Amino acid sequence: MPQKVRKAVIPVAGLGTRLLPATKVVPKELLPIVDIPAIQVVIQEVLMSGIEEVILITGRGKGAILDHFDYSYELEDILARRGQIDKLDSVRRVSELVRTVSVRQKQPLGLGHAVLCAKDAVGDEPFLVILPDDIIAADPTVSRQLLDVYERYNAGVVSIMHVPEADVSRYGIVHGEMWAPKLHRIRTLIEKPSPEEAPTNLAIIGRYVLPPTIFEYLEQVRPNADGIIQLTDALQRLALQRALIGYEFHGLRHDIGDKLGFLMANIHYALDRPDIGPELKAFLRTLDLNDR
Repeated sequence: MPQKVRKAVIPVAGLGTRLLPATKVVPKELLPIVDIPAIQVVIQEVLMSGIEEVILITGRGKGAILDHFDYSYELEDILARRGQIDKLDSVRRVSELVRTVSVRQKQPLGLGHAVLCAKDAVGDEPFLVILPDDIIAADPTVSRQLLDVYERYNAGVVSIMHVPEADVSRYGIVHGEMWAPKLHRIRTLIEKPSPEEAPTNLAIIGRYVLPPTIFEYLEQVRPNADGIIQLTDALQRLALQRALIGYEFHGLRHDIGDKLGFLMANIHYALDRPDIGPELKAFLRTLDLNDR
């Protein structure tokens, strides 16, 4: 029987350069999806998936993320004195969401290095990796979908989706055999290939369930010309020496590290909110897009 996945690793050390100047001082993970910081949306997904502990891989200037999940005595005291109980409860719930551990990535050496930084905190057990740039609306959550596949087959799993061929150079691309609906036995992974080099348009999308042996493989990865340790290289070895499953998840994905994706995510989640959704929908209907 597969070992239970209890921990999630969330790399949050990135600089968020695609969202400058907004991210010059404010971590991109704290930019709001309506009124909830993006990192909180991701951690809510983790909780709904049955994960018990979150390991945040942080970097310089990311202390505000940790503060967001800490208690804020001054704010809570002011809200209590003012009798703003609803706001007080919402603030307290944030600090009670999940048990978090912080690990510092001292150098920006890529996603593979960020995951490797979590080795001691994860220990000898399988774990979930979530990239917070990918906000995915799904029921059940995409993380839960991957965990179900892992528990059924006792093998590493990555979430994949078809992307436009013109966009394959933005992703890790996989190739293998489909051996069940939505499930692929991955044989080859290529990091950000050109459209001419890409064997498929199946891209890895920000959710992974990995065995602890991935740390051994990461330690053996040679940095590329830019000094980056690619997670894709370790996944390639996992696919060859053990097994790696690609799962075509169901859900609506937004890349909130991109300005357009960030705006679309806000509109999508706002429309689902009963407190503001109807008025936003009415406003959108008044827009004459031909004048834009």
